[in-house]
Amino acid sequence: MTSAGPDVAASDWITLERAAHLVTTMTGIPSPTGSEGPLAEFIADELRRSGLEGSVQRLDPLQANAIGRLRGDPMGRSLMLYAPIDTFSAGDDEHDVPWVGKQLRPDMVPADTRDGDYAIGLGASNPKGHAAAILLAGAAIAAADIRLTGDLVLGFGAGGMPTNHRPGQENPRMNTGQGVGCSFMLEQGIWADQAIICKPGWAVHWEEVGLCWFEVRVQGTYSYVGSRHRIAYQNSIVSAATVITEIEAWFAQYTAAHTNGQVSPQGNIGSIEAGWPHLLSAAPALCRFRIDLRTNPRSSVMDVKREFESAIIGIRRRHPEISVDSELILAIPGSVTDPANPVVQSCIAAWENVEGRPHEPIVGNSGATDANILRSRGIPTARVGMDRIDEKAPVRVDFPSGMNVVDLRSVVRLARYLVAVAVDICGVEN
Repeated sequence: MTSAGPDVAASDWITLERAAHLVTTMTGIPSPTGSEGPLAEFIADELRRSGLEGSVQRLDPLQANAIGRLRGDPMGRSLMLYAPIDTFSAGDDEHDVPWVGKQLRPDMVPADTRDGDYAIGLGASNPKGHAAAILLAGAAIAAADIRLTGDLVLGFGAGGMPTNHRPGQENPRMNTGQGVGCSFMLEQGIWADQAIICKPGWAVHWEEVGLCWFEVRVQGTYSYVGSRHRIAYQNSIVSAATVITEIEAWFAQYTAAHTNGQVSPQGNIGSIEAGWPHLLSAAPALCRFRIDLRTNPRSSVMDVKREFESAIIGIRRRHPEISVDSELILAIPGSVTDPANPVVQSCIAAWENVEGRPHEPIVGNSGATDANILRSRGIPTARVGMDRIDEKAPVRVDFPSGMNVVDLRSVVRLARYLVAVAVDICGVEN
């Protein structure tokens, strides 16, 4: 692939100001998981204004995908550029505080803020900066009147975050996250021969961790603070502390055993529940907590389930006084696309053309994306995205700012890169 060719005019069309307008507008439209409808409507309108087919695909009155298409020869090979559009957190005090901190920072709320070369607001980088890059790439190809030999499909998916239904959210459906929009899109015939998903990381990825969620239940005795010294007493919360400490140590062993290829699957204890907040004189009979355990794509769900069960059996053996069990409550297998597949090879060639050096994969990944949904349906999929912000950004670099602050120059680079890959894969009629 060379820098000269029909993609040059399209790349030149992609400017910093166009990227800034699109990213800030999208970031200012709230799109918590389950309520992406308004953002999907904006994207569909923008697609149509840019010369593409654009439509809203509704899952229900509140949740929707946006679909774009540039048609080529129906007999040619098609490519889907895909990104989710829902945000990791909700962006309001009711759902986020105090779990994200004492209060919401400016980058944790939907906002159309620009600071020089940066856009700031909930999801400005992940996922909205990546979705904006896809939209810019499609609009640029349309503006340059490039005739593709196969269809170029742009997919903007609802429910891409690793979440279940949030208590108190408007949408009553229980399955609003975990790739539900991507799955629905494919079920309804929005399909392609191959796909590129845009998520963080300026390198080409061809494999992805999956995830298993477990609920761990620790039993105790229901008792009262005034009589704990007189009768049998075993506080489930205290016992759970021992179990949690054991599991946290086990995570390191699990990760070491399953780190290979591009992945390094991690574990996380994400929630805990026990007792009555209004009745602190009672010791609860049950403490339960939930775990997100990422999985290597070379491990089956049942293999991981048995491995975790074995860890729980070991805890019971070392602490026979504790009654503890676990249950698998959610599973999405990891996935791999053969690195020799044309979509991966085209992405690598384009990356090397931009960087002027051999491709360097990013390894040690533990983030799951809708690439698993695409690959599980048989669509070869590569993943590529943007670097997270660095110390030059106008905010302190941490996990939320990495999601919520984007360097607009990186959006331009990614969009131009996608133009080159799309032209290479779909081909051009001379």
